[in-house]
Amino acid sequence: MSQFLIILDVVLGAIVIAFVAVWGWNKIQAKRIGGRLDNDEFNKGMRKAQIVDVREKEPFKRKHIDGARNLPYTMLKYQYSELRPDLPVYLYSDSLTMTLRAASFLKKKGFKSIYWLKDGFEEWKGRTKSSKY
Repeated sequence: MSQFLIILDVVLGAIVIAFVAVWGWNKIQAKRIGGRLDNDEFNKGMRKAQIVDVREKEPFKRKHIDGARNLPYTMLKYQYSELRPDLPVYLYSDSLTMTLRAASFLKKKGFKSIYWLKDGFEEWKGRTKSSKY
């Protein structure tokens, strides 16, 4: 029984370390890229920006920020040329990790003004829209 508890402690410790590592990596990426916006800041600046939802099609169809276009992260490397690099890009999704990956990719492609919704789409308090199937 005591060997089982040791193994369990090691496994739980590894899980905690993994969560802390992902959290730390997200913090480092966010600082490197800059551009985190809260709901009010995002809402205020979005009229002059390209709003990009990096979630997949189905969640986008169910509900998205009014005025957003859907460029799923999985397709971003093929479709990023649809965005204008001279205009600010406002990104959001349900996952901070996915949003930061998209922001990092766009930065590597020469985009200068990249911002993202700090708390993700689930915490969005502005206007939304549902697409028709």
